[in-house]
Amino acid sequence: MPDVLNDAFEIAGYGAIGLVLMAAGYAVVDALTPGRLFTLIVEQRNRNAALITSASVGAMAIVAAMAVHSAEGDASTGLTAAAVYGVVGLVLMAVSFVVIDLLTPGRLGEIVTDPVPQPATWVTATAHLGVGLVIAAAIS
Repeated sequence: MPDVLNDAFEIAGYGAIGLVLMAAGYAVVDALTPGRLFTLIVEQRNRNAALITSASVGAMAIVAAMAVHSAEGDASTGLTAAAVYGVVGLVLMAVSFVVIDLLTPGRLGEIVTDPVPQPATWVTATAHLGVGLVIAAAIS
């Protein structure tokens, strides 16, 4: 029974880190786009904002899942590694958002908030998922 309880606490710890990282991914996109994402997504039903946010949260989930999968040693080492890898992922996603903004015409933050679907949001969403996959591969 002690092993089951120990495993349950470890699972809860990894789950908590995963949830925090996904919430932080949401917060990063919220900080980089004009307006509040909640308003854009829930009230205005903006597909561009929903796509970018979904990709960011999904990328963080990929990073957290690989960190959990690759964790070795005791739980505290694995939990710390998952948190650190997640922060690296958040920083790289923010950088990819800014770089794509510099490389594309117009302001990406404004394009993301446009009520008309914009192809540039697919590029940004793919970049966010790509960053998550690259970080996950590096973790493994």
